[in-house]
Amino acid sequence: MEIENSTVVTEFILLGLTQSQNIQLLVFVLVLIFYLIILPGNFLIILTIRTDPGLTAPLYFFLGNLAFLDASYSFIVAPRMLVDFLSEKKVISYRGCITQLFFLHFLGGGEGLLLVVMALDRYIAICRPLHYSTVMNPRACYALLLALWLGGFVHSIIQVALILRLPFCGPNQLDNFFCDVPQVIKLACTDIFVVELLMVFNSGLLTLLCFLGLLASYAVIICRVHRSSSEGKNKALSTCTTHVIIILTMFGPAIFIYTRPFRTLPVDKVVSFFHTVIIPLLNPVIYTFRNQEVKSAMKRLLSQYVVC
Repeated sequence: MEIENSTVVTEFILLGLTQSQNIQLLVFVLVLIFYLIILPGNFLIILTIRTDPGLTAPLYFFLGNLAFLDASYSFIVAPRMLVDFLSEKKVISYRGCITQLFFLHFLGGGEGLLLVVMALDRYIAICRPLHYSTVMNPRACYALLLALWLGGFVHSIIQVALILRLPFCGPNQLDNFFCDVPQVIKLACTDIFVVELLMVFNSGLLTLLCFLGLLASYAVIICRVHRSSSEGKNKALSTCTTHVIIILTMFGPAIFIYTRPFRTLPVDKVVSFFHTVIIPLLNPVIYTFRNQEVKSAMKRLLSQYVVC
């Protein structure tokens, strides 16, 4: 009851990605085309991994979940942004804003943890190959999957809990095209210094630590691969390089957004746009184009449907 009484603002006005009608129309067309081409590709990756008997290794199990998380993540911001491009007044309710923020960090946190799990999978496969089948058994894979979903939920619920305690009684204009922590807490009618520190710790510091840990782990793995003389050396290097590319594309923008004090910079919207709309759809595609087994399986699947 106390929270409800202190919250006067019932909706937020989104100022959008840009105020230029011409740029809005251009971005609308480009994002729509991109969305309609890449999103079905992500679902094709999921279907291929689920149906092809040759893609049962933990690596592909986690890749399928990466494609699912990225596709789900893209639904949080992009569809509403496309609708808002066609609307004169871009409004989101208080509850809708909190809901969007929750799922944004729930799926984003889960994906960050999934990349940690994928790094663990590659480490065991390359550095402890004799123990791989024992350690990364189906039960362990599902347990890790459950853990990363739970981790994403805990991360997100902390964000939401901190925001729900803030009173919103004044300005309601969000200088963005979606609801996120940095913009929302600036509208609170109270001192937010402590909340900012907690938010930076929960999002920024954890993101930075995961990023540095992942880079260190892949450095160890790649050094180990270089010293080996096995036949699968090139394949292992290609897989690890792809993982590093995905880590850079995902964690780079997140670190920029969440590890600094919540001050507005001119490039914030552009970074957020790529982080929430473009990169989530590209990640599985980047991986697939560098993985011969998945590409071959997708061709077999598509050829079956063409024959039918």
